[in-house]
Amino acid sequence: MKKVVLKLDVHDGKCKQKAMKMVSAVPGLESISMDMKEKKMTVTGEIDLVVIVSKLRKVYQTEIISVGPAKEPEKKKDDQKKTEDPKSKDESKKDGSKNQAQ
Repeated sequence: MKKVVLKLDVHDGKCKQKAMKMVSAVPGLESISMDMKEKKMTVTGEIDLVVIVSKLRKVYQTEIISVGPAKEPEKKKDDQKKTEDPKSKDESKKDGSKNQAQ
């Protein structure tokens, strides 16, 4: 998974829609978002940066701001919570049964 931030020379909503439509045709795309104030497009997924930039440069002036891995720590945190919860429940059951026996 890659996260790519591009700066586009777009002026209005129509240009934004056209740029997003051009990028959406690329296979492996997971999400597209556009910040019109800063004129930045963020694209995530298993994508080929060269294909995206070459398509956009045919119509708009395009600059690559950053390329990096997409953030996925939330899934890892959820997995850790799931593994910890059953253990704590089992321990509380054991403790509860000991207290009842005494």
